[in-house]
Amino acid sequence: MNEEEQVTIPADQRQELGLRPGSRIEITLAGDALILTHARPASARGKRIVELLRGSGRGEMTTDEIMELTRGE
Repeated sequence: MNEEEQVTIPADQRQELGLRPGSRIEITLAGDALILTHARPASARGKRIVELLRGSGRGEMTTDEIMELTRGE
């Protein structure tokens, strides 16, 4: 469902999350609770994933070896 609805969130919690009028949130059902998270654009999510993975490789292969694998050479 991709409907736009409005919810009222207490001012102190909005401020803590950095929510402003018109901000988008994601709502997830977890048992008998709703989890609200600040929705971020897909590009921001991608940047966050890259930041989390940066430097996590073991470095056992050279860049050229990795490129050969990805290109199917």
